[in-house]
Amino acid sequence: MAAQPELFETPEYDGPVAGVDEAGRGPLAGPVYAAAVILDPARPIEGLDDSKKLSPERREFLAGRIRERALAWAVACASVEEIERLNILQATMLAMRRACLDLSRAPALILVDGNRLPKELPGRARAIVGGDALEPAISAASILAKTARDACCLELHARYPQYAFDRHKGYGTALHLARLAEFGPCPEHRRGFAPVRKLLGGPS
Repeated sequence: MAAQPELFETPEYDGPVAGVDEAGRGPLAGPVYAAAVILDPARPIEGLDDSKKLSPERREFLAGRIRERALAWAVACASVEEIERLNILQATMLAMRRACLDLSRAPALILVDGNRLPKELPGRARAIVGGDALEPAISAASILAKTARDACCLELHARYPQYAFDRHKGYGTALHLARLAEFGPCPEHRRGFAPVRKLLGGPS
């Protein structure tokens, strides 16, 4: 088994810091998204927080501020096919790495929400459990990832209105499970996830 990347406790760095977070690991359908953000200390953004603690309206407002004021930002995803082929953890790591590599400037330090680091990041990196509530750059990344994922779910709703993706955003709510049972999975459902796999006749 490959060794996990080093988790730097007190990193020394001289240069821009990027925050990285994901959205959409738990849902039963759709891609998993990740974002990377380098904030501009000269243009602070008030109200940054873990995206789960913010209303949809507040997230959208802050996402606009982040795109406008950040020194660099990028959003990436891993597809349902990649989730099925790699597993959700590795697909999430892939989306995070893609977001970091898509930044318009190279970060000197990358702060990743959680306890794992993607491989081959473009800079030194540190994993921070609960970082989306502790580090503003990670909070900003969580907001961009969440709003991008939600926008994707609205597109899925337009293509597959019978599943009500606009309401549950792909999570395994009672409504979503009922629609799954009624209509069966669509091409965007993650067939490796237990509720979908069960409907297809596999082990629960």
